Amino acid sequence: MNHGGSSGGTSQNPFLRGLIDSHCHLDDEAFAPDRSAVIQRAKNAGIDKILVPAYSPALWPRLHHLCAQQPMLYPAYGVHPLYINACASDWLEQLRGLLDQAVAVGEIGLDLSENAPDYGSQVACLKMQLHLAQELNLPVILHARRTLEALSQILRDFPGLRGVVHSFSGSLVQAQRLVDRGFYLGLGGAFTHARALRLRATIQSLPLEQILVETDAPWQSAESYRGQRNEPAFLLETVHALARLLQMSPQALAEQLTHNTLALFQEKL
Repeated sequence: MNHGGSSGGTSQNPFLRGLIDSHCHLDDEAFAPDRSAVIQRAKNAGIDKILVPAYSPALWPRLHHLCAQQPMLYPAYGVHPLYINACASDWLEQLRGLLDQAVAVGEIGLDLSENAPDYGSQVACLKMQLHLAQELNLPVILHARRTLEALSQILRDFPGLRGVVHSFSGSLVQAQRLVDRGFYLGLGGAFTHARALRLRATIQSLPLEQILVETDAPWQSAESYRGQRNEPAFLLETVHALARLLQMSPQALAEQLTHNTLALFQEKL
């Protein structure tokens, strides 16, 4: 399988032309030494737009500068639940000031992992950001580590809000609830064969129109890329894996995925 290296250009993979990476932390310091090469490999793989969410106010200026230098990068600003304790008192006003140039509010959500901040503080921070997204008519990029049920309950108070739950790994019932609300499901990152099998019933039962593909974080487990750094060009593997799972051509799938991403983020891309 081609991992999207410099030899894997669009002439070899024409079905990927125009594909959008809906979630990649390309501002991460892990990419600093060769970010230009990573972006070039993405272009060679046919990817021409990459959405980059920033986790916290400390990272917003770096992402703003990076996107100003790289036209194919599109920023999303938000406070991740694991970073809410580091926020200054004026973070909400800082966020509001950046969102006129953003494609979404994100990455935001809830997290129940070990050492996560107080859950009540997470909920309060999330609701403030959801209100802001609703006010500005922006989609949201949601993080839901073991919190899909709680997140679904909160979203009931925000009718009309649109967005994507990235790195989705929930049940078919949970997926259907989100889809019924008009939300999308982000697949990718550590999209291994084992994960594909676990999600087979869910993916095959969902409308293809509600799926996005993503890189997610730069580092994945040994199970996924054997400890290698993940990067946007690896979406080639994700598209092939999904196409096999759905028994359709990679070209048709890539065209649908691009349409989905443009439909969610609308005029922002």
